[in-house]
Amino acid sequence: MSLLEISQLTMDLPGGKRLLHGIDLIVEPGRTVGLVGESGSGKSLTARTALGLFPEKAKLGGSVKVDGTEVLGLSGSALRALRLNDVAMVFQDPRAGINPVRTLGDHLTEALRLGEGVSGEAARKRAMELMEAVRLPRPDKHFHQYPHELSGGQLQRIMIAGALMGNPRLLVCDEPTTALDVTTQAEIVRLLATLRDERGMGMLFITHDLGLAGALCDDVVVLAGGRVQERGDMAAVLANPSAQYTQRLVAATPSLHLDDAVPAAVTGASLPDGAGPASVAGRHEAAPASQVGAPEAGQGTWAGDGVVEPLLRVDGVRRTYAVRGKDPVTAVADASFVIPRGSALGVVGESGSGKSTLARMVVGLETPDAGTITVAGKDRTGTPRGREARLAHARSVQMVFQDPYLSLDPRIPVHRAVRDAASLHADGRDAAKVATELLDRVGLTPEQQQALPRTLSGGQRQRVAMARALAVQPELLVMDEATSALDVSVQAQVLQLVTELRAERGLTVLFISHDLGVVRRVCDETLVLRRGEIVEAGPTAELLDHPAHEYTRLLLDSVPRPDAGWRLAG
Repeated sequence: MSLLEISQLTMDLPGGKRLLHGIDLIVEPGRTVGLVGESGSGKSLTARTALGLFPEKAKLGGSVKVDGTEVLGLSGSALRALRLNDVAMVFQDPRAGINPVRTLGDHLTEALRLGEGVSGEAARKRAMELMEAVRLPRPDKHFHQYPHELSGGQLQRIMIAGALMGNPRLLVCDEPTTALDVTTQAEIVRLLATLRDERGMGMLFITHDLGLAGALCDDVVVLAGGRVQERGDMAAVLANPSAQYTQRLVAATPSLHLDDAVPAAVTGASLPDGAGPASVAGRHEAAPASQVGAPEAGQGTWAGDGVVEPLLRVDGVRRTYAVRGKDPVTAVADASFVIPRGSALGVVGESGSGKSTLARMVVGLETPDAGTITVAGKDRTGTPRGREARLAHARSVQMVFQDPYLSLDPRIPVHRAVRDAASLHADGRDAAKVATELLDRVGLTPEQQQALPRTLSGGQRQRVAMARALAVQPELLVMDEATSALDVSVQAQVLQLVTELRAERGLTVLFISHDLGVVRRVCDETLVLRRGEIVEAGPTAELLDHPAHEYTRLLLDSVPRPDAGWRLAG
């Protein structure tokens, strides 16, 4: 018997708008079905019906059966029993799914204690067993900790442990690895594959990452506009997609091995000779002299056959943080590099490697303990003081943050937000016209341009943040995981815009990402950070095709691929 059988599922809102159009889907024991599509395709709406989670006033048709039980129409008590014993869900953002003022032990044991009447000690024992099963290092300590004390990857393991408390036969995973770096993502997905195989669970795995789906899933259902576009064996669909929509998704997915992934028309970034730990990585000695080494400050940087002015120069930058009762933590250790004007430099590494700290120092949000940062020949080290200094720095450097919702004023419509940024640095331009043109260019409709941030999807909000940063016409754009939450087609659109602006305006980009396929597509050169140190740097294609450092090889080995073999991974 199938663990999940959805047949001709429809969903209508009170106004008559149809969100789901006759969805069919089957999940069998021990198998994983990938539910793939862009934001608004109906992935989450479809998956949540398995737990009886759908808009309160929505009208549903068709059938949703979990282990033979019809879900649609179940009473509240029957739904609670279903969620406790038969089906569970792992959500995308673990910090949004765990009460921040309660301990992790309370989160894990609540359902058993209150729903099943299990004693506190028995529930605690069960929680300890599951924390060990999801490979958390110190269950005794984690049981009494609060969510803010754990990393994103550790919290996602807590969420998985919580979902498994009732021994569900069906596990629904809604983008559970989107915000994780590649090595943590690999650990989580291997863990899910192992738990599925050990327990014989069925899994419904929602993702917009086709590479990840190919690594984990047996079958795939592709959705667009609430309709099934294609279904079938995962490997077969990836190798030979038949639906035009699926073909576009596959074409838009960044790859580590695209021959044309790196723009060839722009010059590359380079590291100065003797630049900290990167100079001992073994790459610079073998690289062509035209691609490495920097002359003295102000003399330009050699790239290709000519001299290119360095737009950004970082020399010996260091940042440490004091920790009460512990030794200081070094977030960035003596980082040195330059980026020629019009070029793009990628910065990759795991969470905690120092990528965001480096970015915040470049844009002036933090002051380094040592070293200097120069933008267009002007010293920009540290946080600018005074209104004029802040405006001058903002005109030269802008940043697009990972979480657009936190960087946008929730009370201001998005067109006004972009218009205000343009007017602050207008230089005679029509700010309203600039805002409209930029928002058009990032793909937002006139209706969306007048909306408040909370009414837009995460991908739409990120496009607003991108337009607002570009409205200032900066010389340097710092993108800190700015495409991690975007669908592949929207991501491709944003990356194409960056490439066009580099060609049109000579825009220089510092691009921080855990997606190595995206880095290959965008960046001329890449540096690898590990625990604050640059361990390897060089031309992006060469670095990804022939990594010299073992840490770089670890990052590459963690990238999800259809041949990753995670079904049998332990």
